[in-house]
Amino acid sequence: MRHALALAKRAPATGDVPVGALVVGPSGEVLGEGWNVREAEGDPTGHAEVVALRAAARTLGEWRLEGCQLVVTMEPCPMCAGALLLARVVRVVLGAWDPKLGACGSVWDLPRDRRSTHRAEVVGGVLEPECAALVRDFFGGQRNPG
Repeated sequence: MRHALALAKRAPATGDVPVGALVVGPSGEVLGEGWNVREAEGDPTGHAEVVALRAAARTLGEWRLEGCQLVVTMEPCPMCAGALLLARVVRVVLGAWDPKLGACGSVWDLPRDRRSTHRAEVVGGVLEPECAALVRDFFGGQRNPG
């Protein structure tokens, strides 16, 4: 998670929300990493999770990320939860929960929904205070006092 936190800190330089993610292979090697790039690239799918999943797929030369884990500083949204399920990720390790748009247990629970074609284990709250502070501080700095 510390690696994902370091990645997240790259996002605010381009006005992006500080979220970082990495895909870890079955042997513990980092296969892909990313941070939010929606603003930087003008890409609505430029979430850290999607960037990391794409990088891991390129590294492996295939879209199936079986046996891999996704480590992310913020609970994935529905799009990202869907992407990790379609990639067949086996575990999601997340830092801060997202009570507004979280799709791994907060608002929705796509990875553990019995109707999903693939399920993934969810481990939440890893370094939660640090992960939550990054996003809270980012949005605190965006507000216009007055």
